[in-house]
Amino acid sequence: MSLWSRHKIFETNSIILIIGVLFVIAIGGLVEIVPLFYLKSTIEKVDGVRPYTPLELAGRNIYVREGCYNCHSQMVRPLRDEVERYGHYSLAAESMYDRPFQWGSKRTGPDLARVGNKYSDDWHRDHLNDPRAVVPGSIMPSYPWLEAKELDARGVADDMKVQAILGAPYSPEMIARAETDVRIQSNADDPNVADLTKRYPNAQARNFDNNPRKVTEADALIAYLQMLGTQVDFKLYDNKANVR
Repeated sequence: MSLWSRHKIFETNSIILIIGVLFVIAIGGLVEIVPLFYLKSTIEKVDGVRPYTPLELAGRNIYVREGCYNCHSQMVRPLRDEVERYGHYSLAAESMYDRPFQWGSKRTGPDLARVGNKYSDDWHRDHLNDPRAVVPGSIMPSYPWLEAKELDARGVADDMKVQAILGAPYSPEMIARAETDVRIQSNADDPNVADLTKRYPNAQARNFDNNPRKVTEADALIAYLQMLGTQVDFKLYDNKANVR
């Protein structure tokens, strides 16, 4: 039987074609799904990576709620042009506590994987209120209500419980102190800041939206953005990688 005759079987019999398509899809699905069962063994542990603080986690939820991932990615690929533009390529460990991850699928705006500490808090606040005030050609919509709306932190503890079930190392103490830690991180003068940074190393504590009277959604979102890409010291990481 010629090759054409064999292929003709699929082209002239829709049932056989459907079965063949499903078979190929099943193989492809297994190739993608099976490695996920070994995910823990494929993620390299990297010093500095920690779970989000309650304030950062609340900011991440706002980021997801507002659909920021539709226009911004959070994954720098190991390509020269991307590394030169955005910084060190992303590590799997940096997303180990992201559920769901925020890698994104397109870049209408720049990648945000390394945006932490790149701009001031004031820049972020102005950018959220009126993007064109700091980036004239921006097509990003404005989010002025974030600075006006007080953050509802009552659900953060429940969110942390879910994240703990999924693998984030939140202790019962961390969860119990969630609302308190939100207030602590948004006030650099709080006497408990040192205690906060013991639970969450290198957490940035200050009033992020320049409004000390209340903790707003802008505080949370800016705290989250200022953390992105700051947990890993890539000079140390690259040196260790070279030694290995």
